Amino acid sequence: MTSPGGGTDFGRAYRWAVAAGLGLLTVAAGAFALYTVRQILVQVIIAVFVAVSLDPAVRLLIRRGVRRSVAVAVIVVLALLVLAGFVWSMVPPLVGQGGDLLRNIPQYLQELPERSQTYREVADRYGLTEKLTEYAKTLPAKVGGGALGVLTGIFSALLNVLLVTVLTIYFMADLPRVRRGIVRLVPRQGRPRAAQAINVVVDKVGGYMIGNLIISLFAGVSSFVCLFLLDVPFALPLAFFVAVTDLIPLIGATVGAVGCTVVALVTGDLWPTAVVVAVFFLLYQQLENYLIAPRVLRNTVDLSSIAVLLAALVGGAILGVVGALMAIPVVAAVKVLMTPMVEALNEPPAERDPPAEPPVPIPPAARDLPAPRDLEPGETSKLEA
Repeated sequence: MTSPGGGTDFGRAYRWAVAAGLGLLTVAAGAFALYTVRQILVQVIIAVFVAVSLDPAVRLLIRRGVRRSVAVAVIVVLALLVLAGFVWSMVPPLVGQGGDLLRNIPQYLQELPERSQTYREVADRYGLTEKLTEYAKTLPAKVGGGALGVLTGIFSALLNVLLVTVLTIYFMADLPRVRRGIVRLVPRQGRPRAAQAINVVVDKVGGYMIGNLIISLFAGVSSFVCLFLLDVPFALPLAFFVAVTDLIPLIGATVGAVGCTVVALVTGDLWPTAVVVAVFFLLYQQLENYLIAPRVLRNTVDLSSIAVLLAALVGGAILGVVGALMAIPVVAAVKVLMTPMVEALNEPPAERDPPAEPPVPIPPAARDLPAPRDLEPGETSKLEA
């Protein structure tokens, strides 16, 4: 059957089907390509966040008259020196004490019924000691995975760290150019607002990341002091565990506190060691939530608890722990971008000027009259004459 335009309905349908099939094939190929390079994309995203986090320090040196390339080199060298100092001074005892903790957990679990009557009654009723002991014996193998697994994991981690470091240096050096390139993607009339929004996002995200690292450092140091004064074994790896888990939004501080309390209970007495550790973390979390975090993060974006929880859940589902850590700055950036739009919607409509009066029509006879002029002294108008 022929359509009125001269073409067949079948031909038109065939062309639409081919176009739709090519579109679906293109989307599928793009999705497959992204899935193939997902590991590299994660490293690029991490490098971008690290570069944005270090950018405030770079700009501080630039404001003091240092060129950007020199400022980037100084910040990178300082960061590497701090990392090397941490590895040199902390990693050997951290690994040693952590290994001792994993190896001695079965012995601590077997000795726990002798120190606590309540635990002994519960363990005898449910067979808790035997189950925990059997599970604890498998922890070193699960964590280590054998010598070959350890070496492979260390080599892979070193390569990932090296790649992220190189990408971070490039992003730090070219961050102004990247920002200008993003602004050029916006239509010309919207570029000033886009540039301002990007500047605010970079400032807020960088401040948020650095602030979280400072808060995590507070948590680790204070935990180490408490555990060391209470003579809890393996205070250093436990403090490092608290510092790392404190980076995880919402539940990280609780996870670190529970882990330290359990270790204090297993390796010591319920009173006063385990109770004092639990009370310390309870008080410290209140101090961190209401004093330390508001002061450190006062210049960053304030997010509601539900926004933080949803962002952490979505980020963790996509990229694991790394996604949970980076999801909060992403949501903060989105809030920075959306805030002007929301405020504009809430503003009352501006008062409009009253409409101008319609012009007075000029008679046709008056259009040909000469323009009025000022009279000379002593001269009279023809109308007055």
